Amino acid sequence: MDAGVDKGHKDLVKNIWVNENEIPGNGLDDDQNGYIDDINGWNAFKNSGKNKKSAHGTHVAGIIGAQGNNKNQITGVNWNVKIMDVAAATARTSVVMIGYNYVLNQKKLWLSSKGKIGANIVATNSSFGVNQAQCNGKYQVWNDIYEQMGQYGILSVVATANKKWDIDTVGDVPSGCSSDFIIAVTNSNQKDEINRSAGFGAKTIDLAAPGTNILSTVKNNRLGNKSGTSMATPIVAGAIALLYSLGDKEFDSLRQTDPAKAALRIKEVILKNVDKLNAFQDKTVSGGRLNLGKAAQALLSK
Repeated sequence: MDAGVDKGHKDLVKNIWVNENEIPGNGLDDDQNGYIDDINGWNAFKNSGKNKKSAHGTHVAGIIGAQGNNKNQITGVNWNVKIMDVAAATARTSVVMIGYNYVLNQKKLWLSSKGKIGANIVATNSSFGVNQAQCNGKYQVWNDIYEQMGQYGILSVVATANKKWDIDTVGDVPSGCSSDFIIAVTNSNQKDEINRSAGFGAKTIDLAAPGTNILSTVKNNRLGNKSGTSMATPIVAGAIALLYSLGDKEFDSLRQTDPAKAALRIKEVILKNVDKLNAFQDKTVSGGRLNLGKAAQALLSK
């Protein structure tokens, strides 16, 4: 969920989700999923299958899943993954809900059709939000949709504010929302500290992940460095997809029969296997920074 991805970028193109049941550009809803020409995702601003390119969205996508081992540019957290491009990065609740509901509908279809249509979405990445807002009242619907997506096995990875604020006190949407299916992320730097321009919260912000001077894909087959909670969040989203790919037969069965329980299992594995460091104690729920290696070992050992 961002502002659009350069889907032709040479380090992303093979990892972009394609709706193979839709015929491009014919103006018809070929797969009868309620969306016309949704080949790679949806533009919630225009209610269209056509998305623009954005440097921010392309950078986030590269962190999640730039193709690995291809002698080209960079490597994402997950080398072989499918990225759905949903343009809905805004504070406007009406647009955000169109985007999230597109994601939710695709997962419902995948589950009900046993994989014949829709998409096996396990995580959304939301590197946007509303500063100093409370996730109730006018923003309650945000939390509601995270709960709904969670019931279908979708974890919502969300960025906190790019300000040195205690989110427990000042609030933030969505990183201050209460759904169990949210993973709220702050930005750590190379010194294993929370970046001086990043939010924190012992009750609201789950963990830190690297988000300072991150090299990733940008528009027109280029690379660029960016910093922010926007960059930390997709590291966790990519980690979720990678962990799902490591599941044994028991876990694979669980994610089909009880997708909500499977999603919470992945969240638990991530938060219980962080690197606990002083800088993150009393600043995050887990008290640490993501360690994907530890999380993977924990999942595989069950």
